[in-house]
Amino acid sequence: MSSYFTPQDSALLLIDHQVGTMQLIKNIDVERAKRMSLALAKTASILGIPTVLTSSQEDRLQGPLLPELKDILPDAFDKRVKREGIVNAWTDANFKAAVEATGRKNLIMAGVTTDVCLVFPAIDAVAEGYKVQAVMDASGSPFELSEDMSRRRMQDAGVVLTATNTMIAELAQNWGTPNGQKLIQLLFTDVLPPIQS
Repeated sequence: MSSYFTPQDSALLLIDHQVGTMQLIKNIDVERAKRMSLALAKTASILGIPTVLTSSQEDRLQGPLLPELKDILPDAFDKRVKREGIVNAWTDANFKAAVEATGRKNLIMAGVTTDVCLVFPAIDAVAEGYKVQAVMDASGSPFELSEDMSRRRMQDAGVVLTATNTMIAELAQNWGTPNGQKLIQLLFTDVLPPIQS
């Protein structure tokens, strides 16, 4: 039995990709992290992968979710789980219920930041029997040290670390299909450096 994630058995969880919180990313380029997050959302839209969006205290410093998410995934955006300060999204009953409602056991997760928003729910989900891939270039931290420690904690707990282009390729399975063609186009326009002719 394959351990690869497929569009039929996976859900996408984007945690706290908010206008204010994004500014905390310092270990990688914040615009790149934003591009990768939106590319994951576009991938989910193309493949019909159920998506759960969540935010924390949108009316405070964290700010609203990235407005582009509303254009890409309008239904998920409208149904986003607004947490009132709970740090670990997995411990928020509404968030967990939304994840369970997808019926999927393979979770693709990205969070801003890695060292607060992503690390705890990723570890907890694995502990409860989910398979989790954490997309590291759609997540980031204020400090290299906290990023490194969070990655180690996740790996020690059984979370698989990945990158956006790898995740898209894994989900595509075949570039020759109609959806595969859309995804390779997405890779070359939104994710990878442009090819010079």
